Amino acid sequence: MSEIPGSELQTIDRRTALQMLGGGVAAGALFQLAPLHAGEALPAAAEGLATAMFPKDSRLGALKDLNGYFPFTPSATPEAWEVRAAEVRRQILVACGLWPMPSRPPLQAIVHGLVDRDDFTVERVILESSPGLYCTGSLFRPKGFEGPRPAVLCPHGHWANGRFYDHGAEVLKQQLDKGGEKSAVTGRFPLQSRCVQLARMGCVVFHYDMLGVADSAPINDMAHRFNTQRPDMSSPDHWGLYSAQAELRLLNPLGLQTWNSIRALDFVLGLPGIDAKRIGCTGASGGGTQTFILTAIDQRVAAEFPAVMVSTAMQGGCTCENATYLRVNTGNIEFAALASPRPIGMTGANDWTREIETKGLPELKQHYKMLGIPDRVEAKYYDFEHNYNVVSRTMMYEFFNKHLKLGATSPIQEKDFQPLTKEELTVWNAEHPKPAMDVDHEIAFLKALEADSNKQIQALTPKNAETLAEYRRVVGGALAVMIGRGLPQPGAVEVQYTGATDKGTHSEVTTRIRYHANGEELPAVALIPRQPGDRLVIWIDAAGKAGLFENGKPKAAIQHLLDAGVNVVGVDLLYQGEFLADGKPLTETRRVNNNREFVGFTLGYNHPLFSQRVQDILTTIAAVQVNSKASIELAGFGEAGPLVIAAAAIAGKAVSKVAVGTGGFRFATLTNIRDPRLLPGAVKYGDVPGMLGLCAPTPLWLADEAAMPEIVTAAYAAAGSPQAALYSGPANDAPLAAAKWL
Repeated sequence: MSEIPGSELQTIDRRTALQMLGGGVAAGALFQLAPLHAGEALPAAAEGLATAMFPKDSRLGALKDLNGYFPFTPSATPEAWEVRAAEVRRQILVACGLWPMPSRPPLQAIVHGLVDRDDFTVERVILESSPGLYCTGSLFRPKGFEGPRPAVLCPHGHWANGRFYDHGAEVLKQQLDKGGEKSAVTGRFPLQSRCVQLARMGCVVFHYDMLGVADSAPINDMAHRFNTQRPDMSSPDHWGLYSAQAELRLLNPLGLQTWNSIRALDFVLGLPGIDAKRIGCTGASGGGTQTFILTAIDQRVAAEFPAVMVSTAMQGGCTCENATYLRVNTGNIEFAALASPRPIGMTGANDWTREIETKGLPELKQHYKMLGIPDRVEAKYYDFEHNYNVVSRTMMYEFFNKHLKLGATSPIQEKDFQPLTKEELTVWNAEHPKPAMDVDHEIAFLKALEADSNKQIQALTPKNAETLAEYRRVVGGALAVMIGRGLPQPGAVEVQYTGATDKGTHSEVTTRIRYHANGEELPAVALIPRQPGDRLVIWIDAAGKAGLFENGKPKAAIQHLLDAGVNVVGVDLLYQGEFLADGKPLTETRRVNNNREFVGFTLGYNHPLFSQRVQDILTTIAAVQVNSKASIELAGFGEAGPLVIAAAAIAGKAVSKVAVGTGGFRFATLTNIRDPRLLPGAVKYGDVPGMLGLCAPTPLWLADEAAMPEIVTAAYAAAGSPQAALYSGPANDAPLAAAKWL
């Protein structure tokens, strides 16, 4: 139930309403977007508004999931695409936990177990991609070729036993009968077949394991089949993959798998006789996902061929293909476009990719044409089930033959070969024993990655204007992805009246702030002094706009501002106040309809609630920003404090002052993946102090901390702004003290 008073008053006319608004610059800025018409009356604000006028907000509808529709709208110009491409690449890197990239010391690769065939060789490879994490695979090399050779990476995808895959006699017969395969040898071992054929065409091929498959260590197939949260692996001191603690550091299977792909590429490029300008990548299904993710973020890949994966439909159903933030407002077609201007070839089958030629390819063709390279994109649908059969493989051979300039005679046809046994392929033996596959080793390598990340972020501590800019680029860039939206253009936000109350010393006007482009609507209240000045404080409270009042009257801190002629705005953020039908605070966030307890299935397609609430604050700022003479200030305490800090960091110069109390909160204390306060990545980028550092040089008043965090002191010093202050008194005194500072 809202505490906003006024039910005893009657409808007022336009003249009275304008008198109540006063002549203040800031007050006018809030309301002139929707002026009253002659003779129009305003209903009085009503007690119980929380249940009487439920917001019409699109975010209350169904959540988006991996089975949604993900179209791609090409940019109008190369310049526009350059900007968009940089944004999407950063989004992928942040989602994968690779912003910035982990440390990359020289690889100490173990290459052993040579198998010699007539026209190619195969060796076993062990790479420690980071301490305790291994990338394993088979290295195929051609015989009889001179000069620098092209190389092709082959992530294998979701095939049983990965590199060791064998169709078996029954499946082989079905494939031969349908025409999906043509040979009893190449058709039975399709993963080996593509490596052998590419090697016979002169390519060095690295066929490497996906996380938790075949020889990969130390994670088992939980990387792909995780189902239920592990209570004993989610505390701040003892956590593993998929937990809230892992999310707060953006450590996830997709990121680990992508890191292995990057290190696999490092390995291949470090081999003697490799032509660095002719590097390809191809995989199907989950291997297709790895193909286009790697190519999107790593310019060293010269041409890619993701099979049966790129689509406007289902985006990848495995936990290893999803991550928080990954596909919010983007999708696999746009990820494929990130290959440009490099060539890309794709296949579709009787699965979610069946419409690739009519949905996705036309837009990609338009995109490549806009860039002046229309002949570098192709896709073909083949009437088979989900596969990487000889029909698709043959298209891939021709694609790489053309774009890697292999010089093979077309049409290219596979030839039989002597398949390698599992014993000939596996990298582990008595001399090279397989690492333990247990929880302790999972924790150990995650901790090693965390330590490396912490070292990198700490090294960004600003010392001068130049290093402050780099801190903003990295940490601020990550926060931009995590929040997902900046300030709306003022004209995009509309304010509409719902009621007004004359309280004698001030007026209380209720409104709806509407962001039409996103279908969002925020209930808000403006408290306008009788003689308002040109300052306005947006006061954020965990209870929404009702938090400005106590026993029907403005709280002491709010009244202090009103007495000083300061206008005050309160707002119900998503799932506060009028968004709550029962009036009870939200204790757990919503999730998509997926029985696996992996937050990436929800937050890979929808912003976290924390981010949406910060977006609401930014929308409110835009609503009062119409008149540039208005001084907009932010305040918030307790649970609202981190929201205000994040909003101030994003809003930058649009906010002139920030008064905030953190309540001593740190994201690192969270253990529930559905906690409304969860902001994945927050701990990786310095937690609450890291966001506070991004507020420099905006004047800052901070409470509820034992001392000013070092990163904040450093950032403000680097910005040449000593205005930051610390209030260390009791939390219940902080709002009034802050109001006096404001």
